[in-house]
Amino acid sequence: MSSTLPRRSLITGLAAASAAISRNGRKPNFVFLIADDHAGYVLGCDGDRQAHTPNLDRLAGEGVRFAAHYCNSPVCTPSRQSFLTGQMPSMAGVTVLRTPLSEDKPTLARQLKQAGYHTAVFGKMHFNRPSRPGLHGFDTLLLETGIAPAQAAEGKPRTVPPEIRTKPRWQPFRDPARIWLNADKLPYPAYDDDMKGTYIARKACQFLQERKDDPFALWVSFQEPHSPFDFPVEDRAQVDPARFPAPRVGPEDAWQIPLIFRDLPEAAKQGIIAAYYTSVSFLDRNIGRVLDRLRRLNLEQNTLVVYLADHGYSLGHHGRFEKHCGYDPALRVPLILRFPGRLRRGVVRDFTESIDVAPTILDLLGAEPLPIQHGQSLRPYLEGRRPEARRDHVFSQYLENEEAFIRTDRYKFIFCSGRRKRTDGYLIENPTPGRYIRLYDLRKDPGEFTDIARREPEVVAQMEKLLLDRFLRTHPEAQQLPRELSVEESIEWFVRPRDASL
Repeated sequence: MSSTLPRRSLITGLAAASAAISRNGRKPNFVFLIADDHAGYVLGCDGDRQAHTPNLDRLAGEGVRFAAHYCNSPVCTPSRQSFLTGQMPSMAGVTVLRTPLSEDKPTLARQLKQAGYHTAVFGKMHFNRPSRPGLHGFDTLLLETGIAPAQAAEGKPRTVPPEIRTKPRWQPFRDPARIWLNADKLPYPAYDDDMKGTYIARKACQFLQERKDDPFALWVSFQEPHSPFDFPVEDRAQVDPARFPAPRVGPEDAWQIPLIFRDLPEAAKQGIIAAYYTSVSFLDRNIGRVLDRLRRLNLEQNTLVVYLADHGYSLGHHGRFEKHCGYDPALRVPLILRFPGRLRRGVVRDFTESIDVAPTILDLLGAEPLPIQHGQSLRPYLEGRRPEARRDHVFSQYLENEEAFIRTDRYKFIFCSGRRKRTDGYLIENPTPGRYIRLYDLRKDPGEFTDIARREPEVVAQMEKLLLDRFLRTHPEAQQLPRELSVEESIEWFVRPRDASL
């Protein structure tokens, strides 16, 4: 894999930009744009012609896009608290959805606050604890539980006429999947101006206006395109479901398709995919609003902007409409950085992981590194050169189902203890099948259908060693691993969730 960033002109640009900072004495600002469930393949700049993402495409064209970027856990809370702390989910102490991040954990926000930034967050963060100033290093907070009351206090929304059909209240796992996954592609019962995502963007823009003269570090975290794939009534006819045939599902997939998805007809699958794409378009519009405000306030040239999704999403791949698994659609996510005058435009195709994001941000902003950093700064790529140690694989874990995954340029390896009955709602016919492994040759089988584990025992052994080595280097209880265990028994010991909330 390779980087396509030119070097000599980039280094010249970096030197000039550094001199400009010294002359005016201003710290660079920072804006972290975060999406929920935005898969890396649903981007125009990633080659998806059906994705309407002009603002993200423009951001990528003005900056650096990491085309082989992978999350470290395909579920919201563990992934988010991992890239906030710079630690793998097990070390961060957050490996299942409901666990709150311990307040004594070092975070990216704390490091930037100590570096002289006013830190703020608007939107969905999955902290799983009451909001208060100073929480996890944020001076200003408006989190998911406070958005609806704050929005309601600012005025009554416009009434949507009854002849416009809108979606019902979201009741996942209570309603049939086709309802809570919005197979009818129904809009949220609100106009664009009254949508929660638009409100988050508006609050972020107000913050930029108020703080334009002081160094700031701003998190703007949107719920979209998380199910039920919200979008306003104006967008209800934007995408035609007929344009989206559902991915192929073969007989080899039958064992692992969650029961709740087994009865989805083709038309429902197409509607779900179309609703997701419409929600991505709405997300892109709100990102454009924040980026436009940066430009209008003349802050664009001195602001590092990072766009990241917490994890990906399967849109019918292997019969699944969710994340919570180790297939590539659930693991590969967008990562885009723009820092005018500091970074050259280009695409990096080497493997990167979300634990690399915090070290990169702190490095670029000249702040102190986190005390524990399981990732590495991506700055060498941004300066047109290779890091000393390139990743030859990526690692992710989903401990709700006691699973861990390795992906190399050629292979995908999935290890599951098969002992834990998952509580996330995605049960299969045999919820505790016992230990299983899957190995896919991605060169011959990019869709990850044909398991070759039995035919390639040497490759399986290599993948198991990579899994175990990563746990040994990053797990807080690695020193307590019983010595008499085999490699597979040792991996099983590590994939058990140990969160304090359990």
